[in-house]
Amino acid sequence: MLVRSAAARQSLPLPLHRLASTASPQLLSRCSSLGTQQQQPLPTSRRLLTTAQQLRPWKRKSFRALRSRPLIPPGVRLAHSRLFELQPYDPSSPLIIKDQDTVTNKERLNNNGIPGDLEDMLAIFDACVEVGRLDRAGLVLARLGRMRLLNGNEMVDLHNRYLQERLAQIFANPGIDNAEDMHKWFELQIHNKLPYNVETIAYMLKASLLSSRDSRLHRLVERYMGMLPKENALGSLFLGDVLSAKDMTVVAEICPELGLPEDDLEVWSNAEGSEDIPFSSEISPGNTRQFNTRPSETPQVLGVVQKGSGMDTLKQTLSLFSELPPDNDIASLSYEERRQIQSRLERDAIEAALARWRSDNENLQDMGLMGHVNSGGRLSGKLYDWHVALTAYLKAELNLIDEAEACTSKSREQMERCLYGPMLRQSTPKRLAAVTILSCMSALSMHGADRGVPISTAISQMAKIVEEDIRLQISERKAGARSYRKRNMQNMTPQIAMEQLRFAHREASKEAQQQESTRREGEAPALESRTSQNVVRPWSGNISAKVGAALLKALIETAKITVEREHPDTTEIVSQEQPAFTHSVQLRRGKKIGMLLPNKALSSLMQMEPKGDFLARHLPMVVEPEPWTGFEKGGFVESVASLVRVKQGDKDQRIYTEEAIHQGQMDQVLKGLDVLGKTAWRINREVFHVMLEAWNGGEAIAELPPLHPQVPIPEEPEPTADPLIKRAWMKQVKAAENIKSGIHSQRCFINFQLEIARAFRDQTFYFPHNIDFRGRAYPIPAYLNHMGADHVRGLMKFAKGKALGEQGLRWLKVHLANVYGYDKASLSEREKFATENVENIRDSVNNPLNGKGWWLQAEDPWQCLAACFELRAALDLPDPTSFVSQLPVHQDGTCNGLQHYAALGGDTWGAQQVNLVPGDRPADVYSAVADLVKENIAKDIEKGSPYATAVSGKITRKVVKQTVMTNVYGVTFIGAKKQVLRQLDAHYPNLTQESGIEAHLLASYIATKIFNALSTMFEGAHDIQYWLGEIGGRVCRTLLPEQIDNLDKILVADKPRASKLKTKLTKRDTEKDLLSNLRSTLIWTTPLRMPVVQPYRQSGTNKVQTCLQELILTVPNRTDPVNRRKQLQAFPPNFIHSLDASHMLLSALECDEAGLTFAAVHDSFWTHAADVDSMNNVIRDSFIRIHSEDVIGRLAAEFQARYKGGIYLAKVQQETPVGKKIRKHRRLHRRAFKQELLDERERQKLLASSDPEDQAKGQEMVTPASIFESMASAKDLAVASDEVIPKLGDIQTTRATKSAADGSEEAEENGEEMEAEAEAEVSGEEMEATEGGEDDPSLVPRQLDNCLDSATYFAKVMKGVAPKQKKRAQLEIWLPLTFPSIPKKGDFDVQQLKDSKYFFS
Repeated sequence: MLVRSAAARQSLPLPLHRLASTASPQLLSRCSSLGTQQQQPLPTSRRLLTTAQQLRPWKRKSFRALRSRPLIPPGVRLAHSRLFELQPYDPSSPLIIKDQDTVTNKERLNNNGIPGDLEDMLAIFDACVEVGRLDRAGLVLARLGRMRLLNGNEMVDLHNRYLQERLAQIFANPGIDNAEDMHKWFELQIHNKLPYNVETIAYMLKASLLSSRDSRLHRLVERYMGMLPKENALGSLFLGDVLSAKDMTVVAEICPELGLPEDDLEVWSNAEGSEDIPFSSEISPGNTRQFNTRPSETPQVLGVVQKGSGMDTLKQTLSLFSELPPDNDIASLSYEERRQIQSRLERDAIEAALARWRSDNENLQDMGLMGHVNSGGRLSGKLYDWHVALTAYLKAELNLIDEAEACTSKSREQMERCLYGPMLRQSTPKRLAAVTILSCMSALSMHGADRGVPISTAISQMAKIVEEDIRLQISERKAGARSYRKRNMQNMTPQIAMEQLRFAHREASKEAQQQESTRREGEAPALESRTSQNVVRPWSGNISAKVGAALLKALIETAKITVEREHPDTTEIVSQEQPAFTHSVQLRRGKKIGMLLPNKALSSLMQMEPKGDFLARHLPMVVEPEPWTGFEKGGFVESVASLVRVKQGDKDQRIYTEEAIHQGQMDQVLKGLDVLGKTAWRINREVFHVMLEAWNGGEAIAELPPLHPQVPIPEEPEPTADPLIKRAWMKQVKAAENIKSGIHSQRCFINFQLEIARAFRDQTFYFPHNIDFRGRAYPIPAYLNHMGADHVRGLMKFAKGKALGEQGLRWLKVHLANVYGYDKASLSEREKFATENVENIRDSVNNPLNGKGWWLQAEDPWQCLAACFELRAALDLPDPTSFVSQLPVHQDGTCNGLQHYAALGGDTWGAQQVNLVPGDRPADVYSAVADLVKENIAKDIEKGSPYATAVSGKITRKVVKQTVMTNVYGVTFIGAKKQVLRQLDAHYPNLTQESGIEAHLLASYIATKIFNALSTMFEGAHDIQYWLGEIGGRVCRTLLPEQIDNLDKILVADKPRASKLKTKLTKRDTEKDLLSNLRSTLIWTTPLRMPVVQPYRQSGTNKVQTCLQELILTVPNRTDPVNRRKQLQAFPPNFIHSLDASHMLLSALECDEAGLTFAAVHDSFWTHAADVDSMNNVIRDSFIRIHSEDVIGRLAAEFQARYKGGIYLAKVQQETPVGKKIRKHRRLHRRAFKQELLDERERQKLLASSDPEDQAKGQEMVTPASIFESMASAKDLAVASDEVIPKLGDIQTTRATKSAADGSEEAEENGEEMEAEAEAEVSGEEMEATEGGEDDPSLVPRQLDNCLDSATYFAKVMKGVAPKQKKRAQLEIWLPLTFPSIPKKGDFDVQQLKDSKYFFS
């Protein structure tokens, strides 16, 4: 690429004080984003000649970034900037991005094979430009111009990319003919048609300079320069990377009237390093430092017998570390060398797979076993044959694509090739073949090789992985070109650099003033252009489906497998070549589903294959993660990772996040993730060696699964036995096989983790982090990270250590007691516990596997062993306080969700239960709930309940803990029952045999008691949760003013039916007709100013015809109606999650400022033992800062501003006085339901008018809303049946739980949805999906009726004992959107938290 990266400007040789001194005070402040501007030629706000946005602000393409961020290099902050302080936020003017007006029109493919859908056209254009197929890119531009789907500025962005690639071709092959085509394109397609900008002119000037001489050159330069504004004509090119300094000198000499000072002209003419820069310079990485390797002394990890190539691929990727000698840390290398090693790790996933396939293939050939599946050979050897065949197939396919594009009359197959062909060209056949095979095998492994995988799933996963790999290749190519250009730009003189910076400051100041003016007028910020070069556009769903189908079809046709069988008559061995995969149709739940099925012989090899081959590149990093600067800029060096984890197609969160980043609102979030990512880690070698010995021994130790599990299988009954007995036996056998399979799968996954830990045992490594849509941070590497299970956490320690000191030694002892499970005592008692067990600690260290095994009795045994090693090492020193400790010490919150609820509601009693109030001993909310459950069970025992008798004495803190913890996050009754059942099975496996009652029934009974206990506690949390649900429910049934105005067009089309409205409301005018327009999703801003957009919508579907079959794809769109049930039920827990995420990141920022090492697992914060006291102060200060502000009041103000002018669909009890009057009004006026909405909209406009006459008209209008306002109150409103407002301790009446009561299949689906919505992490694990059908009333004995007397009405419905209640009739009316009053806050003062020792402990 010719265009120089803006990264070069960051390397300018300017002292920082000079750089800062050139910035005006206005530029050093945060400014809002650019408002809407008129489309005129050469607007000064257009992007100027840069190509990437990797670092702030130098890598932006417009002045927008320069005005929204201070012009201070990364890593340098002004003295008054304190990122850990909450930034001012005005909730009356939140970030609002308006929906697109309407869905764009779609047209069919034309004769050239160009689609008529905007997203499809943009995807094809991007691909054609990337591979230099400008003839096809030109056809796309021509059709876009005719269809007028984009505005002028967006079209100019696309034309500039086209010109950029044209210029690259001229650079490669200079000539008048090539340049003439470019000049012709400008005249016919851009000049006098589009608002071209400075970038456009720069490309045309460069083309002229490359291909013309003498008078023609003078004429062209004068013409194009004449199209620039005369004022600062040359200065406007300063920020670009197209024209070199010598180019600018030539232009200045040709156009002396532009008035460039002679001094500057002389500077430019003498500038060094200003030669023309090649467009696609790919620089090979430099040689890294070589080590003299010597054999490793660390034992190998005992591998699990698993067929397939997953583990081999991982080992091949990790082979880089085997080249290093033991005890040699990559951290000792230079930063550039570490980056090159990291790049290799990220790239090696595919290359490692290919190398392993090739090696095993050669081994099979040597043994004469090539292609025989059941001859003992490795599957990876066969994969190499597939790869060779598929590569040849794809080469032929690319030739067919060329023919299809050149053909004038195209067949259906050729039309398909015109759509997916440009995408395939961006990679190579060899790499495409490897990615196709890997993604297919991965999909089959994850779904079960014996069951196959739905074709739609296989296609979508394959397309996603191929797209990611292509984007990685593109970024590698561009990185090489940027590196070359950067080296050439480093010699730019300070005079030129200063001139560029001064011009940037002038322009940024102008635009900042314009922006402030726009913001004062109340206009919404402008969206980032859909065609911007800064935005990496994902492939459309249609294109992805066609690419995935084409590759999967190629694999099905080429992958063969040789199967050997014994002939049933002759007993001879017969071999036959069979397809490895077949495409078939199966019936599932009454629907025909296309399935990809592996050959049975292949399936038998794959059943033990571990998951995730392709993700092997997502390993810990050996260099500090890249700072986050954009939605897809940060984390890994080369691999693309998203800042926010969003579902595919979810556009809202991405759009809002990108806009917030542009406005500088997410600096704290970005910096917080950088802080988490730069924490350096090491493998705890002492623990690793013990774990490795235990693992290789094959015994079940400390939750490590055994190598040979002894799972008893019952004897088979006699052939004449009762069929019911045989059925029960088959069920028991299947359960035993499932247990063995689960243990094996667990061992496979741990095998992966131990291999990675062994490879990194001598290395310093890092975990890049990203966030979910609520702001909760997660490490991106999948296998090994500190959020893993106990054995993984036990392997982790900080790379840097700190001397303990007296307090550090004390906290190390407390930490040991905590991980042992002695965490409910006072701090002094915990310290004493460790002191009293010094001998046990020493025995655990000296003889961990053959000693007393004290550490094995701990709640977290491996973390306990790590603490034992650390404490023993300290105590062995003459001065234990001088020991340099690297062990992370944890401080865990007490049911953190309830802590936030108690602070929000000012609930003093609740605050005491969760340690917000100072106390001598830690309060334990889980024990308190367990005690209440025990009391209720005791009462039921007196009534003779067999259920109470069965569980008497079995209610412990552990049994209730998970349900209490997740209840605040919206766990359903089904989920709670599953949690209790899991604890009962773990601690009382023989409960069913002892009591004679099924364990799942007892779990239902206990879960009900837990819910009842919670309903009597946390009154403040009750009120806040109900208020959140109420305002959320109203928003989800709201139409905003612009949405209502669009409905007016629909009403006009219905006028011919007006006569029918006098007798009966038609279906089109009922609520169902308007529900599709209820698309106001819940959006709020966290204390760190991150916009949170709930993603729950009822997405539409689209039929896509592929070369395999017709696919019905879900097509998410911002205009889809919201899923009101999900929005409502997920809002309270998601809001609380956004608060605890803000608390964690704010604490991370302040700890970093104080020089503390910091890591976190949501509400568990980690640091060195010596720094625990300092971190505790930070944790409390951060929590107090958040809750000292009016969080709920700010949310209410934001909602009032965000949904201003909305009208929501409410329900009124029909038999109330107001309901009767509204019914009478409707009988008299006979207005359509939609017309009532428009009438109310008109009434609100008149009432809001400044004209007294209009106000009077509005007051005279009579609508159902005006009647309601005149005589009703909030108590007359009814709750919609699909919007039951969740409250703490209530058993929610959702469709999922109702289905469970009926034993229906729908319960499983809806139960899984509800659990996914809660998304509450417990001990690092996601809540498990629930299954329905177990609470069928027919399975519940009548004795349960008596024990549910105190249960809620719905709990009785669950057991079939509640009387039927008659439904009360309701009326639907449109009301102006208002919100209920904020619940009165209690008297708890959050400042008391400063003195609470057990808030986090």
